[in-house]
Amino acid sequence: MLPHNLLQINCTLLYKYILYFLYMKKLIFLPVILLIISAAPVFALSIEKLSLPPGFGVEVYAEGLETARGMAFSDKGTLFVGSKNGNVYAVTPQRVVKIVARGLSIPVGLDFHGGDLLISEISRIIRLKNIESNLDVPPKPQVVNDTFPKERSHGWKFIKIGPDNKLYVPVGAPCNVCLRKDRRFASIMRMDPDGRNLEMFAEGVRNTVGFDWHPDSGELWFTDNGRDLMGDNLPPDEINRATQEGLHFGFPFLHGRSVEDPVFWNKRPQTDFTLPEYELPAHVAALGMRFYTGSMFPEYYRNGIFVAEHGSWNRSRKIGYRVSFIKLRDSSPLVYETFVSGWLVKETAWGRPVDVEIGPDGALYVSDDRANCVYRIYYEK
Repeated sequence: MLPHNLLQINCTLLYKYILYFLYMKKLIFLPVILLIISAAPVFALSIEKLSLPPGFGVEVYAEGLETARGMAFSDKGTLFVGSKNGNVYAVTPQRVVKIVARGLSIPVGLDFHGGDLLISEISRIIRLKNIESNLDVPPKPQVVNDTFPKERSHGWKFIKIGPDNKLYVPVGAPCNVCLRKDRRFASIMRMDPDGRNLEMFAEGVRNTVGFDWHPDSGELWFTDNGRDLMGDNLPPDEINRATQEGLHFGFPFLHGRSVEDPVFWNKRPQTDFTLPEYELPAHVAALGMRFYTGSMFPEYYRNGIFVAEHGSWNRSRKIGYRVSFIKLRDSSPLVYETFVSGWLVKETAWGRPVDVEIGPDGALYVSDDRANCVYRIYYEK
């Protein structure tokens, strides 16, 4: 997909194609892109336009979080928020916003582990030691592992610690669709939290920006963004399940369950591909996903999946810009439905959900990198 920084630009689809081409050919650089973005209009918060199921409410939990992306709660209830602008934010339980890191390379992903904050950059994972006791005077970042590729296209990384106490780190494809000799591209890797024992976990994953482990089986489920430039309705975005390590999920040879790539299908290896558990509509840009394990929401939502659909760019009419819910039965998707909508009004989007997180209170927290905020969605009995 097109680097999401560019998607805040209020321009025509043709202009987006031109910017994407220039970026990929290295004819336009990140400082120039950021200058263009800074001239883009500021989108006002309009939460009264959001539509939720009966009994649910929404509020702005924190604002002023420029390009808010991945989220993680600490043991004491501080919400850490990554971004695409180089900052990492901390939102205290009193809703005071602090910046705990600046000038990083697209630090969109993070997780809290053993009192430390793990943060992703394009080519490395860093750590802020004992961060919650030092929010006002944050420690200097320590490098955990700096051996990841430096390509920026799909180079931002959502990261999480799994139930095996391994840190899972995806490496997106550095392109719309391509096949590189470096097997790390289009994969999910994992390592010890201290950076050692880095290994491949899954291949054929174009670009996952959200994953979680099933609360009962412990299996990894993840979103994957389908390739662009195949039309309005192809290929689908995906919800995948990894029942074990070593699986191949098809990219760049096969998209969804049955869309053969026009260039790479005939070059496919002699291996079985693991097909998606569920095909989402094309171009919704499914990013963050989380199993609901809280106690606030009705039983209907227990152990189901909330998905943040960031919204399309490669489509004649926009789609996504919502939070969806997938109800499971025996680990199989049963119902796919819209949970929150209203960020897209006709063809204008004032907000773009990115990540979802379950708070200590059982509420659902949603980051928005266009409205630069985090929402709190709660249920009133």
